[in-house]
Amino acid sequence: MTEASTPTVTRNDEKSRYEIHLDDVLAGYAEFEPDDHGRQVYAHTEIDPAFGGRGLGTTLVAAALADAAERGEIVVPVCPFVVRYLENTDVPGLAVVWRPTSDAAGSDDVDAPND
Repeated sequence: MTEASTPTVTRNDEKSRYEIHLDDVLAGYAEFEPDDHGRQVYAHTEIDPAFGGRGLGTTLVAAALADAAERGEIVVPVCPFVVRYLENTDVPGLAVVWRPTSDAAGSDDVDAPND
């Protein structure tokens, strides 16, 4: 692997996650899981510390959410990284359902999708 390697993001349905690779090396992943309503809950994103500081988390989440939008999936962001990304970035065509804030803890209701 070289310092100039171009990251590649792929969806791994078998492991319910998007993966980012540099050459053939797995550098990180963003896990998703369908909820009872068929929405994709993004619960965890992880970049191997050996690959930190390169913006790979942003590259991974951007590609994952763009793909989800293209597939017509509804995303429920739970992972703090994904939440922050969506708070600061518009993903064209992506439907997002936000979990209730902590003042509504214990509620299973969610807000209507944002397109």
